[in-house]
Amino acid sequence: MILLTIRTDKPEAELGLYDSTKQIDYLVWEAHRQLAETIHAKIDGLLREHSYTLESIQGIVCYQGPGSFTGLRIGLTVANTLAHSLAVPIVATQNPRWIETGVDMALRGENHTQALPFYGAEVHITEQKK
Repeated sequence: MILLTIRTDKPEAELGLYDSTKQIDYLVWEAHRQLAETIHAKIDGLLREHSYTLESIQGIVCYQGPGSFTGLRIGLTVANTLAHSLAVPIVATQNPRWIETGVDMALRGENHTQALPFYGAEVHITEQKK
């Protein structure tokens, strides 16, 4: 089972590619404010590097927080959109061992249908800086 893992709760975003429990590749990059502009290319590059396409993905595992409101929102939106459009299961966890836990959940056939963020605190939205 080819799994894509996604973590975007902090300035360093993380993507992983797994064949069941075996890690194929893992990518960490300084996404910070460019997350929305870079995540799609990073996913595409990760897949291409190993001769996979989006259609190769059979499940998605994501970290749901706590963490950055904007980072979680962007990452989970990408994860949910991919899961829905590819008709593959998605699981999300807050566990510090989120990959191991999430991969195990996916391999057991769990499907959360959509991954919801856990921010860890009330959302604080600041006014836009001019």
